[in-house]
Amino acid sequence: MKVTKAQARENRERIVETASMLFRERGYDGVGVAELMAAAGFTHGGFYKHFGSKADLMAEAAACSFARSAEQSTELNIADFIKQYLSREHRDTPAQGCTMAALCADAGRQSEVIKQTFAVGIENQLATLADKDADLSKTEQHQARANRIAAFAQVVGAIVLSRACPDDSALADEILDVCRTKILGQYDQ
Repeated sequence: MKVTKAQARENRERIVETASMLFRERGYDGVGVAELMAAAGFTHGGFYKHFGSKADLMAEAAACSFARSAEQSTELNIADFIKQYLSREHRDTPAQGCTMAALCADAGRQSEVIKQTFAVGIENQLATLADKDADLSKTEQHQARANRIAAFAQVVGAIVLSRACPDDSALADEILDVCRTKILGQYDQ
């Protein structure tokens, strides 16, 4: 039975979404193509009808999740973003959470294509968080960007450290609480 172009597009989207979740949950090396395709409801053999390689899928899945994260952040100011990001809910659901926190360490060991996808994702998230920068002078815009970069690096690092601890550990929650308070304190000044 021949698959229509629309159905092929839907199938590809389902594979990308499934891959995005599985990669964030288990890392790039923690998921094989056969397992990924089975989770999406397809056979292993169909993978290469959609993608040239696992790396191609990794890049597309990351780009997809970056776009969704940026879209979800559009309505948030930096303080609300920090509160939401440094929550236990975000920490405890890596498959639905930020690709940066889940996969940055993995991405650093991947091809330049993956690294470029992450660079674009980081840049887009920083742009999404830019709140009223157009009204600032060039010097103030530069400082505001530097502050966003520092805050973003801190929240990603805090989630990574918190996830490295046992879920019920006091330290896991303390990391989130301390970092959230310190980072938000920088914006209250």
